[in-house]
Amino acid sequence: MEPRLCTLITGASSVIGNSIATVLSPNRNLILHGRDLPRLNETRNGCTDPECHHLWPMDLREPEHLEKSLPEFLLKQQLEIDSFVHCAGILKILPMRQLDLLQAREIMTVNFHSAAEIIRLLLMKSVNHRRLKNIVFISSITSKFGVKGFNHYSASKGALDALMRSLSVELAPEIRVNSILPGGIRTKTTESMFMDPQLEGRLDANYPLGLGQPADIAASVEFLLSDQSRWITGQQLVVDGGRTSNISA
Repeated sequence: MEPRLCTLITGASSVIGNSIATVLSPNRNLILHGRDLPRLNETRNGCTDPECHHLWPMDLREPEHLEKSLPEFLLKQQLEIDSFVHCAGILKILPMRQLDLLQAREIMTVNFHSAAEIIRLLLMKSVNHRRLKNIVFISSITSKFGVKGFNHYSASKGALDALMRSLSVELAPEIRVNSILPGGIRTKTTESMFMDPQLEGRLDANYPLGLGQPADIAASVEFLLSDQSRWITGQQLVVDGGRTSNISA
């Protein structure tokens, strides 16, 4: 049986990952990754043609298991990956003095090291048969601008963007690599930031187009994976409602 080509979405059970899966599902076979199997099932059930999409439960806090887990999964399911969207991420908002080494390692492992390891495996002919053509990282505008309490989260996204630029050169012309840098998006991870009415009002005022929705990021992913962006690689696509252009804020 000929292997089926798929798009791998890590963090597919998150709010943004779920939205990406929903938008991509009418035209792509998906591999939906996450730690929480019931939530992954919810994501799949919300997709077009749920039976066409596959679940890969895996804890990216333990990337040493990827070398065994990912090839075995692809072989068992008879799948190959042509596009990879890294949406998995951990956000801990803490002052530097309160963030211990274990927490710092967890953030860097999930947000950065796991993506690098997945790409390394997908580039191996024995694992993915040179099928990979497109990589999109979900980064953050905090990789470019300072935010109190976001120290290691920002560092992990900055590392992801640096990897993107290097890989866009190293893997060209066969594979395109880009990052999307969202601004303020309402998700379960960021909901605590919007519980303060004064902070919410200030954030809303600082965004010329208002705060974003997960669908705004999903639409950008769909564009970068399409042939319409065939001449775009090595770029940080900022999707932030104009926040980083608003110097009056």
